[in-house]
Amino acid sequence: MPDVAAPAVVDLAAAQRRTVRVLAAGQVLSGVAFGSTLSLGALLAADLSGEESLSGFATAAVTLGAALTAIPLARLAARRGRRVALTTGNVAALSGIALVILAAATRAFPLLLVGIAMIGAGNAATLQSRFAATDLSTTARRGRDLATVVWATTVGGVVGPLLLAPGELLGASIGMPRLTGAYLFSLLAQACAFALYVLVLRPDPLLLAQRLDRERAPTARASSEVDRPRIARFAMLAVAASHVTMAAVMAMTPVHLSHIVTPDAVTVAVGVTISLHVFGMYGLSPVFGILADRVGRIPVILLGQVLLAAALTVASTGADSQAGVLIALLLLGLGWSAATVAGSALLTEATPLAARPRRQGRSDTLMTGSAAVGSVLAGLILGLVGYGGLALWAFVPIAVVCASAVFARTRPA
Repeated sequence: MPDVAAPAVVDLAAAQRRTVRVLAAGQVLSGVAFGSTLSLGALLAADLSGEESLSGFATAAVTLGAALTAIPLARLAARRGRRVALTTGNVAALSGIALVILAAATRAFPLLLVGIAMIGAGNAATLQSRFAATDLSTTARRGRDLATVVWATTVGGVVGPLLLAPGELLGASIGMPRLTGAYLFSLLAQACAFALYVLVLRPDPLLLAQRLDRERAPTARASSEVDRPRIARFAMLAVAASHVTMAAVMAMTPVHLSHIVTPDAVTVAVGVTISLHVFGMYGLSPVFGILADRVGRIPVILLGQVLLAAALTVASTGADSQAGVLIALLLLGLGWSAATVAGSALLTEATPLAARPRRQGRSDTLMTGSAAVGSVLAGLILGLVGYGGLALWAFVPIAVVCASAVFARTRPA
């Protein structure tokens, strides 16, 4: 491949800057694609199944698709490079969008779930973009490079939902099935992301990193191959547990808001609350990346747990207040951002280059899979003890991370 045969002298700083810019642009496009369609999944599921109670299957399908494909995509990246893995995710998402449109046209509910699961496979590739940003990064900049790519998701996450109404108008004008017009924008965005990675993501960051690692002197290679599995396991735990805490509370917030605001204000309340939450998840990620580089990965992971704990405290004490829920969801997003950025950086530097894609894939599988289980359990807990009680139960993953951090600090590899 051209990347493998690259010249021996490489401007790594320039290659890394280019890689981060390309990945960030790809995140914007992918964010537009997912943001403009995933929110329609529940509506399509309810419409095609005829049962509103089955609308949650759309979320389950996209999460399952991401969980099942994270490891295969990581293995593909290890063998063929990041570009092949990312474009494979784009192709899966494009195929999934086509199946969703076909399912809506034929009123086939099972086909809809298959299509949404394939979109989830594309989302798994999007998640791995943050790790691709670290392949050529130095220790001093690893956190902020990763966070820059995470931050780019904000743009797509904001723009995507705004395309729902124009998409429906466009779709109706050309005779597309109801609720599928916005998928036209998704097709275009995914196609542009595919072209971007194929044409511009050169040299492939992982292949270049692997080649440079092979060319190092034996002593330098040995120092770079130090494996810290205990630290890596803690990083995976921190990312997954923080994601479970966030997903469980966030998933039940729209249901809770429908009970504390007037019926005619539910849509606005949910939209504002979730938008602020998404801003918290991505908007300040560069800040947490810089902090992780300057003060350390584990301290920023613990900062994330503090923010998550503050969010749950506000949610449990202010469950009956719309303002309280709004503040809680903002803090929840900030806590997730700090823990995810710092945890992902810690996982990368605690793992030898050859094993990174595999562990990164396992981390994403653990993160998405546990969030799916947590969301199901959150619904049961909400029915039993209410929103405030759910917030109290969500302290359990935080306590586990904090206890494990002490063990990770005192028992280095």
